[in-house]
Order: sequence, then C-alpha cells, then structure tokens
Amino acid sequence: MIFFSIIGVILSLLILYYIIEIAVRNAINSSVIGEFLEEKHGTSAKLDDDDLLDEEFKKQ
Repeated sequence: MIFFSIIGVILSLLILYYIIEIAVRNAINSSVIGEFLEEKHGTSAKLDDDDLLDEEFKKQ
C-alpha cells in the first residue's frame, strides 16, 4: 500500500514540475525581455533549454 502512495507522490511531483516549467517558459517568452531577446538574436523560434548549450548563442 505504501508503495502505491510513493509512486503517486512521485507522479504528482513530475506533473507539477512539468506544468510549472511550461508556465514559466511561456511567461518569459511573452515578456518584454523575451521579445527583446527575440528581436536582438533575430530568431522567430522560442528559446528553450537547448539554446543555453549552443556555443553560437553564447557568443552573441
């Protein structure tokens, strides 16, 4: 019985993390700073975690 409770808590935390991550990413991309960075870097694609690892993005 306790095993199912632990699994339920873990799944709930993963779902909550995913929802918060999407909400924060959308908020940053739609903010004034997010729009400024989009104009500055000339990209129409929204920024995500992969852009942080891109060496060309770091140089700009």
